[in-house]
Amino acid sequence: MTPGRFKTGTAQLWALAAMALPLVAQAQAADPHRWQLNMARGVTPTSHAAYDAHMITLWICVVIGVIVFGAMAIAMFKFRKSKGAVPDTEFTHSTKLEILWTALPILILVGLAFPATSGLMRMYDTRDAAMTVKVTGYQWMWKYDYLGEGVQFTSRLDRKSDEIRQSGVDARTADHPHYLLDVDNQLVLPVNTKIRFVLTADDVIHAWWVPALGWKQDAIPGIVNEAWAEIQEPGIYRGQCAELCGKDHGFMPIVVRAVSKDEYASWLAAEKAKRAPAEPAPAPAVEAAPAAVEPAATDAAPAAAPAAPQTEQPAATVAAAG
Repeated sequence: MTPGRFKTGTAQLWALAAMALPLVAQAQAADPHRWQLNMARGVTPTSHAAYDAHMITLWICVVIGVIVFGAMAIAMFKFRKSKGAVPDTEFTHSTKLEILWTALPILILVGLAFPATSGLMRMYDTRDAAMTVKVTGYQWMWKYDYLGEGVQFTSRLDRKSDEIRQSGVDARTADHPHYLLDVDNQLVLPVNTKIRFVLTADDVIHAWWVPALGWKQDAIPGIVNEAWAEIQEPGIYRGQCAELCGKDHGFMPIVVRAVSKDEYASWLAAEKAKRAPAEPAPAPAVEAAPAAVEPAATDAAPAAAPAAPQTEQPAATVAAAG
């Protein structure tokens, strides 16, 4: 390879890298995009930790790749037969090199294990959560229950997406920017609040996955799994069921709407008002019956009955008595 060709090839590589920069920048958004070149950073501490660990590992692999493939390229180019290179038949091994390429990977793996393990432990630490949301998977929808608040509802594929998929129309021509990724009822959550999720299922195994939150958790019948999230940026974050659960597995989208704490409090109050039992109508007032009029007491007691007249005894009777 001549120096001119080498410079031309290097310039082309830099040009390709420059063209890829907008795509890399776009990949830092919360939700994935078409032709995304890297994982998204997300909007939670968990997703940030996962992204940082990923980037550290990626650059370590890049450095190792450059060293290994660079050494191979130099050896192939500099010590080729056409240049008169003669193999060294006396060299058998190098103990120092063997120790080096054995110890170095061990140190790298141990160095990666500590932050990975601590991040995994934090991922499952649901203590000190300000609220709890129960997520239940069904074929083919999700049920959300705000524990302790008396608010629960189901969330399933939006009607427009369902109509398009059953009509036979090419979805690429349909006027729906979030085809198969929209729902009828969004999960509304407050930002900057530690939220505990408890996940289970009612029929088969599902998996609740929102990439921007930085984790995926299985929903298994008879088992309750836990996770947590603290969303740091308001917005709409979309996900899907990530476990094959039947014929409509691909039609179980998830939409999380993160709002400010004040807006969340207003939304929760409105939901409680909608679901509050209607107060019974007051019973009609019953008119009191008129009081019975007691007969007036007579001023004078009724006259006593006349005494029976005394009858005179016959004289003969009197004489006999005498």
